[in-house]
Amino acid sequence: MTQKVAVFRREHFNAAHRLNNPDWDEATNERVFGKCNNPNYHGHNYELVVKVVGTPDAGTGYVMDMKVLSDIINTEVIERFDHKNLNLDTAEFSTLNPSAENIAIVIYNLLRNKIDAALDLQIRLYETPRNFVEYPASL
Repeated sequence: MTQKVAVFRREHFNAAHRLNNPDWDEATNERVFGKCNNPNYHGHNYELVVKVVGTPDAGTGYVMDMKVLSDIINTEVIERFDHKNLNLDTAEFSTLNPSAENIAIVIYNLLRNKIDAALDLQIRLYETPRNFVEYPASL
């Protein structure tokens, strides 16, 4: 019988963005996105929690080496998004609306191919202390 364990790594990054659908008129964007549609952008101090689930290795006792996980997150996420305007400075959001939901999906996809496929992965992204998203969703 195997016993799965969840390990978590918390990181943070700061980024600006604007929620805007170019297919909509200005009034619709303003109505749907409100202040988040500010044409001069706005920023968040994002808190990222990466959850990895698996069976601890018999030799190390690790599900995953947390230093390795931290290095992957820093290379794939922090260096890419920290202190950036997501709409203007990143390829990932040049045509994708950078909602918290979409940011979490992009982060998941960036990390998924760097982490052993035998391990489950979940992203929790806090846009504010009271607003956060998880991907994939746990029901």
